[in-house]
Amino acid sequence: MVGGKIVAASEEERFTRRKHGKPAVPFSTWELPECSARWCLSYAGLRPEDLDAVAYSYDPSLALPPGDDITAELWEGLRTLYVQRAPKFLTTALPGLDPHCVRFVPHHVAHAASAYLAGPHSDCSVMVLDGRGERTSYLAGKVRDGRLEVLAIQELPHSLGLLYEEATEHLGFHRGGDEYKVMALASYGQPAYLPALRDRVRATGDGGFLTLPVDWAHLVPRRRQDDGRGPEHANLASTVQVLVQEVMGQLADWLHAQTGDSRLVLAGGVALNCVANSHLLQRGPFEEIWVQPASGDSGTALGAALSVAKGLDEPIEPMGSAALGRSWSDEELEKFLLMADVSYDQPEDIADAVAAVLADNGVVAWFQGRSEYGPRALGHRSLLANPSVEGNLERVNDIKGREQFRPVAPMVLSERAADIFQGPMPSPYMLFTHNVLPGWRDRIPAVVHVDGSARIQTVASADEPLVARMLQCFEARTGIPVVVNTSLNTAGRPMVDDPRDALECFGSAPVDALAIGPFLVRRSGVSAGRRP
Repeated sequence: MVGGKIVAASEEERFTRRKHGKPAVPFSTWELPECSARWCLSYAGLRPEDLDAVAYSYDPSLALPPGDDITAELWEGLRTLYVQRAPKFLTTALPGLDPHCVRFVPHHVAHAASAYLAGPHSDCSVMVLDGRGERTSYLAGKVRDGRLEVLAIQELPHSLGLLYEEATEHLGFHRGGDEYKVMALASYGQPAYLPALRDRVRATGDGGFLTLPVDWAHLVPRRRQDDGRGPEHANLASTVQVLVQEVMGQLADWLHAQTGDSRLVLAGGVALNCVANSHLLQRGPFEEIWVQPASGDSGTALGAALSVAKGLDEPIEPMGSAALGRSWSDEELEKFLLMADVSYDQPEDIADAVAAVLADNGVVAWFQGRSEYGPRALGHRSLLANPSVEGNLERVNDIKGREQFRPVAPMVLSERAADIFQGPMPSPYMLFTHNVLPGWRDRIPAVVHVDGSARIQTVASADEPLVARMLQCFEARTGIPVVVNTSLNTAGRPMVDDPRDALECFGSAPVDALAIGPFLVRRSGVSAGRRP
């Protein structure tokens, strides 16, 4: 951040190609985002010694002392030790940095700031829900003139995020990374185990909640990663999803009674649950909900920086876009293509050329502009396909190496969205689910989930002119203003970020074309234009 403006943001995984940058375990805390930090400085034209402050989104002074950790994590003491040493570690990673400029920001305060300071509202309510911070898992508050007043917190071990993680692991997925798979699987089941769990997980009526230990195996046998999935697994996923939605709704009711606000902002890993977000908006007391697009822990870097900047009395500019990562000039992109020795064209209109491939039922890797901050592909590092062909869901999941129960998202022009989908509009960050109107379900079957919903991204021409033109050209060719949009990566790999990543992904996956800047690379290797 420079002068209260968000200049650059990118997660370490985009540089190291290691999912989430490091394992989600306490003893990995010594690993710092060195590559992304160096790039942010370089992009801003700054050196480490130019920095007024470095914000770290965890305050070790708030952590429980060794031996008192109620979460009983044997390695927990190392987390605190490594965080305390972070200023020294950073001076090694960023020579010239003054270690005294490192500021520790409480984890949930950082999450909250990433929503209320980056968002569009200076007065609003705020809720943060995740696995855990120093010793809490939840924060609720009200914001007036950009200042936060904390109204409620929830102490550990009670945590909706950790509850969801436990269910994720019990269902045979990776905890701390595969929770979105449970959300997708939930649509295939019924909340059959809800009566058994409601006495274990419930709101307390005073702004907090309880998550008592759950004997998961008593409900459903533990599924190992390679085991098949049965209806009982979908039912457990549905139960946990509905239970979390119920408690979130009760927490929102309590918060609204305290603040009277019509607007709510959300952050924390639980806020990436677009089904729960939509349920909260539809059933809850708030008229408007804004969710920070990097709501998981990667977003706490942004929130901590915003919080410190606000403390320095800088005027904060809201987040205008999630496109805050790396980009390359056309000349630089062409050098990568020449080095890779691939055939390519430079169409007069790359958007129309891609629309033509999609209309012919081709799958296109789309690499344009600055990469997205957060886990969603928003039209900069995307895999695109034709939504009118039902088999393209299976096809895209095969390309990515994903489970077939996973849905893909529709990208739609903002002005056409309400004709096709029912739900909160606009939805530029793909953080809500929408009902697909009956007249369109058979026309765009590849993006309709089993429950008739879709997690849409609305595209405004003023914000994303190239993506909007591609959608317009596709509609002109097919009569459909919607395109399949999923992240440009394969299973277990971070989203593509730089041109080399894009070429490697294109070279290893059965994708028909790569649109990289103004250039189009075709799978056949036969160029309709020139051979470099």
